[in-house]
Amino acid sequence: MPTARDVLTPEALSLLEAVAQAGSFAAAARELNLVPSAVTYRIRQIEDALDVLLFDRSSRQARMTEAGNELLREGGRLLQEIDAVANRVRRVATGWESELTIAVDTVVSLSTVMELTQAFFELAPGTRLRMRDESLSGTLEALSSGQADLAVGLALEPGTTAGIQSNVLGELKFVFAVAPHHPLAALKGPLKDEVVFKHRAVAVADSVQRGQPITRGLLAGQDVFTVPTMRAKLDAQLRGLGAGFVPEPMARPYIESGRLVVKEVQRSNRLVRLSYAWRSSSSPGRALQWWLVQLESAKTRRALLERHRS
Repeated sequence: MPTARDVLTPEALSLLEAVAQAGSFAAAARELNLVPSAVTYRIRQIEDALDVLLFDRSSRQARMTEAGNELLREGGRLLQEIDAVANRVRRVATGWESELTIAVDTVVSLSTVMELTQAFFELAPGTRLRMRDESLSGTLEALSSGQADLAVGLALEPGTTAGIQSNVLGELKFVFAVAPHHPLAALKGPLKDEVVFKHRAVAVADSVQRGQPITRGLLAGQDVFTVPTMRAKLDAQLRGLGAGFVPEPMARPYIESGRLVVKEVQRSNRLVRLSYAWRSSSSPGRALQWWLVQLESAKTRRALLERHRS
């Protein structure tokens, strides 16, 4: 007796769909250029193998049972997946990866990343693109663990990690800023650590999954409000929920409008060297090659660090 694997073929699933749409075995047979008995026989084979009734035969119409409807739904999904697999195989044969994952540190300009993404999709390569929000050492971990193919905005140098190459993205200036109604805003002169310590800091959580997370710009024992992204940190500081270092280009519109106040601190404002890195191979796919070509542009690198939209 045929098993479910024997009868649940793409042809059989297409036959089920044809009967459901036509409303009867005879109508489906005419559309498929088959005799009605052939359609009836194939449907019966599927029912016997699954030990269920797929169609209610009590009327002249071929009405699907609940089991039949479920098979039709799942069968349609399987047919779509078969088509998708075939398309991905063809894309691989042309040199385009079936999927490319990019880990983007949250200090990087999201609008610039999306503009690059739009340009990438306009090539119609068929490569599925996946973006990951990462922060601090989590950006490097996503790459080194194989969860990403490209990482943009690395605050940590990849060093000599096997299979990873990197280039400089640029330097990003961080300034210590608070909302104008925050208590630190009214204080004069460079703020000493003991004064800053008395007020809550806002910090971006390191997205690293394994290993020791790192922190930047915090004082030991200071009260901390931890948020998932640099954009959330900026929002929190605009609301006066805390203080801390933020990327100057990201904060610039709010500084110019007076919604943030830059304060001198005992610790100097920070200049962080960022890089981008990728998983190297002897023959990188065309999708990764495209992104690396874009990152060779000094204008693009500058936009990724400086062109933030409020």
